[in-house]
Amino acid sequence: MTAGNTTTSIMHTAKVAISMAQDLLREVDRLVKARVFRSRSQAIQVAIKEKIDKLNKSRLARESMKLNRKEEQALADEGLAAELPEWPEY
Repeated sequence: MTAGNTTTSIMHTAKVAISMAQDLLREVDRLVKARVFRSRSQAIQVAIKEKIDKLNKSRLARESMKLNRKEEQALADEGLAAELPEWPEY
């Protein structure tokens, strides 16, 4: 499914009934009419997917902030030093 630069692959779909504000539905219909999306379903699927992706990125950022930079750098350096003899020469 493609809308703008958003591409998702949906293998299995389920039909759901939702309620939404009239003005929001009019906006969705306007986008469908303008051929930004093929259907209401596609517009809503893309919106939900983008929101979930944004939430997941925010969570990753929050979790990353918990890391100790010096400890992580030390672990990375330790790993590189141990693997260095295995690397081919360039």
